[in-house]
Parts: sequence; C-alpha cells; structure tokens
Amino acid sequence: MTKKIVKRKKLRVFRLLLLLFVIAIISFFVYLYVTTNTQNIIIKGNNYISDEEILQETDLKNYPSFILTMPSKIQKKLAKNEYIKSVKVRRKFYHTFEITIKEYDVLFKNDTLNKYVLDNKKEITSDLEFRVPRLVNYTPDKKYSSLIENMKSVDKSILGKISEISYQPNEFDKDRFLLLMDDGNSVYLTLTKFEMINYYNEVLGQLEGRRGILYLDSGNHFKIME
Repeated sequence: MTKKIVKRKKLRVFRLLLLLFVIAIISFFVYLYVTTNTQNIIIKGNNYISDEEILQETDLKNYPSFILTMPSKIQKKLAKNEYIKSVKVRRKFYHTFEITIKEYDVLFKNDTLNKYVLDNKKEITSDLEFRVPRLVNYTPDKKYSSLIENMKSVDKSILGKISEISYQPNEFDKDRFLLLMDDGNSVYLTLTKFEMINYYNEVLGQLEGRRGILYLDSGNHFKIME
C-alpha cells in the first residue's frame, strides 16, 4: 500500500510540474506577442502633411507595441489635423500599420491674411510653402466665398499653372477676376463662367506660342501682347 501511495504522489507532482511548464511557455509567448513592437508603418495619400509629422502626432515615431496600440486612437489623433478630411488605420501582417489619409485640397493663399485656404473654406496658417495660386488683393466676402466654390472645380493640372489671382471688377461686371498664369499669359474670368479656365490648355494650343490676355469673362477673345 505504501508503494502505491508514493507512486501516486509522484505522478501528481509530475502532472503539476508539467502543467506549470505549459502555462509558463504559453505565458512567455503571449508576453512576447503582446510586447512585440510595430515593425512597419505604411502611410498613403498624404501630400501636404509629411510622414514625420504623422508619426509625431500619433506617437508612432518610436514604433510602440503593435497589439497595445489601437487603430481607433491613431485615427482620433489624426482627425484633429486641419489638413485631414478622413483617415483609416488598419493592422496588416508582420506587425504593420497601414494609414490611409484623405486631405483637404489647398486651393490658394490669401496674401491679405497670409493664410492658406482649404476646399472646406477653412483658412490656416502654415510655415510650409505650397505651390498654389496667390490671391493678392482684398475681395468682398460674398465674392470671396463664391471664388472658393469655383476654385474647387478647377482641374489640378490647371490650378498648378495659375500664379496670381486678383479681384478686378469693372462697371459692367462686379464678379470679374484676373488670373496671371505661369507661362506669362493673363486670363480674365467672371464667377459665372469660372469653369472656362479648365479649357485653358486647349485654348493655349491655338495661340501658337503667342503671349497675351485671354478674355474669358466676355467674348472669349485673345489680345496679343505688344
């Protein structure tokens, strides 16, 4: 009887040790998995905000724990940025975060206020220099608001060719603007026909390299510079 009791005790101790060993192994791998740092961060869609700024704002600069870092918290932090319209954060394989950003477009710089104007009509101050047109003079509020709406419809390929915008009303047209182009041409536009600027490249092909003033506000004619 004594031998049987000893054997049973040894068996129980062995099973207990085996269980503790298995628990220790599982705990080790769980700890290792939870504390493993983020290995890669993929950022897409950002044109105005740098990758460095995004990493700084989201506290991802030091590549923290992949599991303990919540995508929802990253999104919440980035949503505070004035340039960001929407953001999606996803976990990917190999401890990777994928951040997809959609930004507001920077339409022009208001020289009077020294601020950039976004397509949501928000005016922001920035130390960065963006290659966008400059509104060089004061524009009445209603005309200004309408200008922003019209600028949103300008093709980006054309927007990049506009150097300056100035409000130039006359006795016949209070909605009149003058656009100075990078190629040396000038274009008169009125707010009701502002979309005509999207045909600028087509008109340019018909000018045969000549420079001048294009009147798209009335008559659609071209005056050659002397």
